[in-house]
Amino acid sequence: MKALLDRARAFKRHVDFESGEYRKLAEGQYPEALFITCSDSRVIPALITGARPGEIFELRNAGNIVPSYGQHGASGEAATVEYALEVLGVQDIVVCGHSHCGAMGALKSGDDLSALPGVDAWLRLARPHLAPVLDGAIDDPSMPDISQLNVVNQLAALRSYPVARRRLGAGELRLHGWYYEVDTGQVHELDEDGLFRVHAA
Repeated sequence: MKALLDRARAFKRHVDFESGEYRKLAEGQYPEALFITCSDSRVIPALITGARPGEIFELRNAGNIVPSYGQHGASGEAATVEYALEVLGVQDIVVCGHSHCGAMGALKSGDDLSALPGVDAWLRLARPHLAPVLDGAIDDPSMPDISQLNVVNQLAALRSYPVARRRLGAGELRLHGWYYEVDTGQVHELDEDGLFRVHAA
């Protein structure tokens, strides 16, 4: 923790806050995309995308899960999606799953999460949509299989939001599925055929 605190204290000395870029940020934010990903500490959206401050609006949680619209009361996920679309006017949403995901690993192995009731309740939101794979439709599914299917399912959940449906219908919103490999840095993109592929830079 000391190293983190020392770097936080020194941050102002390493960044030119007198520049026009940072002064402009104080006037408001105009991100290009909403980036939904796991809270895993190894997945850093700005590092993966090379985004500068103000370029991406982030939503992070265990397993990059988006509850379907109206699924359970107030949620930070619903609030973030609505704010990104209605207030910030983002035109792209990325749902990014990743390799070595603890949340997806717990679902794959059927871990007993009774000692973690909050985690158990949260992952229950994703399990029904993964059930065909977890319950035998694919013989011994791989972690990439599960994590990538989860991305597809969360994109479907986004389409349940009235604001997302409206903007998709008007051609004002694009949805993207990504799968990030922690150990290689490769990003696989979901294509129109429903497959995740690595595209050459």
